[in-house]
Amino acid sequence: FGPYKMSKVVRGQAVTFVPNKYYWRGTPKLDKVTIQVLNPNSASQAIKSHKYDIAGVVNSQWKNVANTNNVNWIANIPLAYSYLGFKVGKWDGAKGENVMNKDAKMNNKALRQAIAYGMNVSAVTKRYTNGLTFHIPTLIPKQFGKYYDKNVKGYDYNIKKGNEILDKAGYKKKGKYRVQPNGKPLTIRLAAMTGNSTQEPIIQNYIQQWKKLGLNVKLTGGRLMEMNSFYDKVQNDSKDVDMFMGAWSLSSEPSPNDLYSVKAPYNFTRFVTAKNTKLLQEMDSEKSFNTNYRVKKFHEWQKYMNDEAYVVPVSNSYNVNAVNSKITGYSLKPSAANSLWYNVGIAK
Repeated sequence: FGPYKMSKVVRGQAVTFVPNKYYWRGTPKLDKVTIQVLNPNSASQAIKSHKYDIAGVVNSQWKNVANTNNVNWIANIPLAYSYLGFKVGKWDGAKGENVMNKDAKMNNKALRQAIAYGMNVSAVTKRYTNGLTFHIPTLIPKQFGKYYDKNVKGYDYNIKKGNEILDKAGYKKKGKYRVQPNGKPLTIRLAAMTGNSTQEPIIQNYIQQWKKLGLNVKLTGGRLMEMNSFYDKVQNDSKDVDMFMGAWSLSSEPSPNDLYSVKAPYNFTRFVTAKNTKLLQEMDSEKSFNTNYRVKKFHEWQKYMNDEAYVVPVSNSYNVNAVNSKITGYSLKPSAANSLWYNVGIAK
């Protein structure tokens, strides 16, 4: 249906597209388009050497490429976010729904809130991503306009407040680390994915911050995980995952029902509450054909999710592309998405 069709696939490496002679607009401007997989650690060198006409910038490498000649920098903020999720249940395949365990280790709001206060997200993004990644307060991105609740402040770094919450909730210190309110040792297993060269120091930083709260956080398996292994453990509710750092790309419809409802397989934390179900149903109900009513329910849901902290929003990032200055017609505007590659050409 699009201006190009696949002609060659080299598994795990590259895909080549050629013009689709049946495309309703006619013949596009390029003879072919080849998309290649690139190791993030090689991205800046590829941009500086002009190896590609269009290349994604790794934000932590921005200073290495910022002065590159003969490129245009084109960026947007995608409908996406990274988050910290807490495992509080399991997926019941027979029923096709999430089942929460009220006795789960992480099913304590005070513990979740304290962990959220222990994340110095703004300092991390400033140091490692040149400000191109930024802390976000809610699970509804700002791009959704009035559905985004600007009054939800999220969890800014506050070790003092985190310690106070844990003290009040009965997480007493026994030596270096805190124990659970029932007196049992508390070890929290964190699952996180591998990434570019800054991923390891960023995750280790958070573990050190949580240590300041007296929390013993260890990486699942002792190290960062390859993406497929990570999601295998998270989706299958592995016993050695208490919390995990994931990310979502979102659709243009703002409803979070597909990610956080009782029937959503992607509700990886497995949290299910009557209030969450009620709010999600209301925001997608017939009453929500009234925009003001729907906006109100979105705001109520964001406040509720912020307070409960089953899923804590962490950050979003500018999506920056280095584009050869001879390339024409390339755009990241949503309105251009459907005709993007039909319009792309090379100036002579």
